[in-house]
Amino acid sequence: MPVRLRLQRFGRTHSPFYRMVAADSRAPRDGKFLEIVGTYNPIANRDGIKEIRLKTDRLRYWLSVGAQPSDRVSWILGKFGILPPPPQRFSVQKSIPKKDRVG
Repeated sequence: MPVRLRLQRFGRTHSPFYRMVAADSRAPRDGKFLEIVGTYNPIANRDGIKEIRLKTDRLRYWLSVGAQPSDRVSWILGKFGILPPPPQRFSVQKSIPKKDRVG
């Protein structure tokens, strides 16, 4: 059974709230899961802080037994030092005008 660490969406329209779960990769996004390993609220509070709660011991366990994190979950885990940070997705060359590029 291939296990994925992914986000389950909750909340109302235009105000999402996510649970980070360990789930069978064949299960639907908001369907059956094995364990809740954290929460993520992408809407910043009055202080401008986005709330993320992680059960680091359980996350490390699931990663040790071969669970594959989704793109967004690996980005979050990279921010908190549980996984190495993912590589940058943008090209520095594209931000420089073509006439100024070397090569």
